Amino acid sequence: MSKNERKSNVKLDCIRKIEKNHQKLWQEKKYFEIDALENFNENSKSQKYFVTFPYPYMNGRLHLGHAFSLSKCEFSVGYQRLRGKRCLFPFGLHCTGMPIRATADKLRHELESFGFPPKFPDNRVKTVYQWDIMKQMGLEDKEIQNFTDPFYWLEYFPPLAISDLHKIGAKIDTRRSFITTDANPYYDSFVRWQFWHLKNRNRLIFGKRHTIFSIKDKQPCMDHDRKSGEGVAPQEYTAIKHRVVTDNHNIFNEFKDKFEIFLLASTLRPETLYGQTNVFIHPDQEYIVFQSSFPSHLFVASESAVKNMAYQGITINACSYDIMMRFAGHELIGSIVTAPLSPYKNVYVYPMMSILPNKGTGIVVGVPSDSPDDLMALNDLKNKPALRNKYKLTDEMVIPYAELPIIDVPPYGTLSASAICNELKITSQNDSNLLKEAKEKLYKSSFYCGTMIVGEYNGVLINLVKNKIRDQLINKEIAFIYMEPESTVVSRSGDVCIVALCDQWYLSYNDETWKNDVRTALQNINTYSQDVRHNFLATVDWLHEHACSRLYGLGTKVPWDQKYLIESLSDSTIYMAYYTVAHILQGGSLDGSTNFGNIHPDKLTPEIWDYIFFANAP
Repeated sequence: MSKNERKSNVKLDCIRKIEKNHQKLWQEKKYFEIDALENFNENSKSQKYFVTFPYPYMNGRLHLGHAFSLSKCEFSVGYQRLRGKRCLFPFGLHCTGMPIRATADKLRHELESFGFPPKFPDNRVKTVYQWDIMKQMGLEDKEIQNFTDPFYWLEYFPPLAISDLHKIGAKIDTRRSFITTDANPYYDSFVRWQFWHLKNRNRLIFGKRHTIFSIKDKQPCMDHDRKSGEGVAPQEYTAIKHRVVTDNHNIFNEFKDKFEIFLLASTLRPETLYGQTNVFIHPDQEYIVFQSSFPSHLFVASESAVKNMAYQGITINACSYDIMMRFAGHELIGSIVTAPLSPYKNVYVYPMMSILPNKGTGIVVGVPSDSPDDLMALNDLKNKPALRNKYKLTDEMVIPYAELPIIDVPPYGTLSASAICNELKITSQNDSNLLKEAKEKLYKSSFYCGTMIVGEYNGVLINLVKNKIRDQLINKEIAFIYMEPESTVVSRSGDVCIVALCDQWYLSYNDETWKNDVRTALQNINTYSQDVRHNFLATVDWLHEHACSRLYGLGTKVPWDQKYLIESLSDSTIYMAYYTVAHILQGGSLDGSTNFGNIHPDKLTPEIWDYIFFANAP
């Protein structure tokens, strides 16, 4: 017997026996089933305790992570019960969204491709099939076959969740448990009522908005639909059109007679265009030429960027792009392009090694006065003749182009990049960590304290003119808005997402009147910690329009536009209120199939829901 092996299970078996006996007693006596008092008064209010837990998603069994989080609620309820309070702890089960349907479709595809039971390739290396994942759950092949129907998941896993909750002795009123989606007509009715109110109060807007999008799934990919990248939002760039004046290596000769050719440089700081000295490109990365939606204009950018542009109305054909040419960045170095707003009307294309292929368009506006990265890249070219020779850049192409003072940034002055590089002792574009620190410091200082010293906005703070300059560039067709994810987002189907302009129903969380209502409500809420209150307020501040409809998945249909489903976060905002009536409507069943009181879902009109939840309803 090893030293780690248990000698006897006697103590454990004794404890388990006690546990099971008490759990049986709790269920028989219905200790945790709490009903509303008939004679409620202010004294009763202080003797009640209501706890909710974020309802878990039913694409599998509950796991230790759920148990750990649940323990906070469980201990709290137990303590308050010992104090003599009437404690209500309901527990819902979430089924809305894309993951269950996507996984069911994946299983169906595996059956169609590999037969039943599936015979997967012997030479697979890292491929993990969904069928294998289901077998790891202890399921047999015949049972797994049923999971190709997404609604079977709603029959299989929710009862197991309730059983597991009983086994850990959770003090839950399981009469009030329910599943979501239209598989439960009562909750479906509740959500439809909620959305009718949102629409009637002008909280819902339909239109095209930039949204994180999965090409594979053909729909927006919100937080709950993601394998990775939760919280990532679209990042807005201004894409600057730099017309090619002279193609140094004549790689565009075949297009010149029919098209104008533009390099697309992406920037977060359109106000700095006044200080352009050059355009940067990565010499070793691949770029593509594609036909744009602008008449007779060919654009040059990284293919990563063009995938996003195809879904933002920038390519000639919606949702696709034809690659007219591929080339390496070094083939453009030394070419001459236009420089909008700069005193240097035309500038050269230079190499920059720190450009990332999947960030922006892969082409950068060179502004050495205000960008530490740009300054170091330019200085390397000026100070290293061998580097210039490597890329066939003559002295005349590089040496005369000096920094242009355009913004006064306290305390760094009008050549802020040079000042902060001296402060941090940055000497080369290879000092990546220091350059990152310099960039972050300078960006904040410039945005909040910087003042333009050139152009029509001379003397005006950057944060007041940034968007005005951007809009002027767009109106003159020198630039356009381009968006991509802030960082990598992967959908639950394994698709690397883009940003698309989507027809969508949106919740107008950016509406200031709505935000003010929330701020007022927060004043009357006990958050138990000022940090929690501050986090709530910070969230209200950054909230913006939220896409709330989908074309694929499980859920409740948008009542007035039934080709769309209400997405998984949007049907989960007030479900805590549904606990108050779930046991009455559903009769203790999870899907409402055994309702009592003869309350049919069709009878639950918006007026009935109003009567239930609104004190002033007729």
